[in-house]
Amino acid sequence: MTRIMIDDTRDPAPDLAPDRAAPPAADAHGEAALLLVESLIHGLVARSVLSVDEAIALVTVAMDARAEIVAERGEREEAQDPALALLSGISASLAFDAGG
Repeated sequence: MTRIMIDDTRDPAPDLAPDRAAPPAADAHGEAALLLVESLIHGLVARSVLSVDEAIALVTVAMDARAEIVAERGEREEAQDPALALLSGISASLAFDAGG
């Protein structure tokens, strides 16, 4: 019988130090999910299923929800939240697609 050891001592949401050059290592499942969803959104926009404005609105809803969670939990400053930074990057990517 093989036992799998799980390291549950690490911080699930490490704070980002402003002087840190590289972001913390991402959770592989979360990173894959984010890439998949971002690709799906871009694909829907490319096929005119969603307009760029509709796609940006969806990302904005997710950003607002995350900002609420951060505020309710008192986790950190919104400006330092890695999830909000990732969502903001997706929104900027979509705006770039629109020529903005």
